[in-house]
Amino acid sequence: MTDREYDVVIIGSGAGGGTVALGLAPLAEQGRRVLVLEQGPRLADEEFTGQEIEMAEALYADSGGFLTADGTMTLAFGQVYGGSTAVYTGTSLIPEPRVVESWGVPGLSHADLAERCRRFAGQNNVHLLEPVEINENNTLFAAGCEQTGFEARQFPVNVKGCRGSSLCNLGCPNAAKQGTDRVQLPAAERRGVEVVTRAEATRIEEKLVVVRVSASPAGGKGGPSEWEPGEYRVRAGAVVVAGGAIGSPALLLRSGFGERLPRLGEGFTCHPAFILVGEHSREITNDVGHPKSYYVDRAVEEGYVLETCMYFPFVTAKSLVGFGATNEGFLRAFPRLQMILVLACDRATAGNRVAVDSGGGPVVHYEFTDEVVRALTAGTRASARIFFGAGAARVHVPLASPPELLAAEAGEIDERIRPEHFLAGMVPVSAAHLMGGCGMGSSAGDSVTDSWGRVHEHPWLRVADSSLFPDSLQINPYLTIMALADRVAAAIREDAIR
Repeated sequence: MTDREYDVVIIGSGAGGGTVALGLAPLAEQGRRVLVLEQGPRLADEEFTGQEIEMAEALYADSGGFLTADGTMTLAFGQVYGGSTAVYTGTSLIPEPRVVESWGVPGLSHADLAERCRRFAGQNNVHLLEPVEINENNTLFAAGCEQTGFEARQFPVNVKGCRGSSLCNLGCPNAAKQGTDRVQLPAAERRGVEVVTRAEATRIEEKLVVVRVSASPAGGKGGPSEWEPGEYRVRAGAVVVAGGAIGSPALLLRSGFGERLPRLGEGFTCHPAFILVGEHSREITNDVGHPKSYYVDRAVEEGYVLETCMYFPFVTAKSLVGFGATNEGFLRAFPRLQMILVLACDRATAGNRVAVDSGGGPVVHYEFTDEVVRALTAGTRASARIFFGAGAARVHVPLASPPELLAAEAGEIDERIRPEHFLAGMVPVSAAHLMGGCGMGSSAGDSVTDSWGRVHEHPWLRVADSSLFPDSLQINPYLTIMALADRVAAAIREDAIR
């Protein structure tokens, strides 16, 4: 066991950890020792090949196949330098005032979060794509929305020099997406922050982190760790946990913090989602161009959000219900497919939580509420109408029986697409926007941290990621995580002055 000592240790390098790292760069320039630990590897630019299977294995925890305890939903989250900012589409939204205000966290205001979000939007080149950069998968969605009375809004995205590879979820092969791996982390390292990859924090003790550094697997992507493989005890004046909504609660639970924090792991939320496809009579530009340009927000009215999307054959295949000729037909029609992602906006619900197994590994317990099923049903009906409004000849809808719906049957959408067709474990549901588990609040009785990410009764320990959300954000959490992490970094800098 090797001993090391730092002033601040940050666990995780995603939207939370990467932002804290840059926020603490002024301390590093003053001679303070700031360390970032990332469990995943650091990949060279040329290693982003866009090949589905190999990139999923290199970039995602469990190759993107992490399952809830009962196996009914797949949870996708990055485990690589830059965390999930390296594998998401770059959509960047500021949270709605109604959501932040509904959290009721003392000391947290929407105005403060929004100002910080805008600053990071500028830092990461968030902007609307020009019309010439938007492909038909997206323009057909907008046209279908106009035809059927839905309001399509354009996504701001954090790209610079996008070449339209449409490979965002597999890591941008052109270094265009401006995640923490491209912006905050390199800037922090240039200013003296140290980043160690392939370094798993296995346990936190009083101002100490136990770390296991792994060797590079034979034939695997990514360079070797900056430290020699082995076990380390890293002492620190302050520790920031930014391992995400699954990693952070699990680390704190296996470290024994749950004994005095009854809400630790509770309040887990996400956006249960599935992919719908509509087939057109001609080929469309779908796998060329940025995959996500438009969305429909019906969170308040019906509890769902629709997003344009483009997934490649393997993910598309596993998202189709049933087997046989119908599914084969949709896959053979891939160049003609338009895609929509339906996301349900769930709520923090008793029983939906992050726990740990006997070995300390994360376990996510999640049950689909009637409210979520109704939202998925409403979103599916809306998507079918948008597909047909855009001119699709047929659509594949997992909540219809049978799941194929022809344009001539568009008048039967409500009768064919019904909530009773949702069977947990039979309908392919996945989620990427994982939130909660270390929720903010006023005391250890109702939360895990305060509004500045400080863990109750442990002033040296902070959390800086989406696990801080007391309830669902209802949108992509990227900018909001950065804003909260910026608050954490500001509080640590203030502490350093005292």
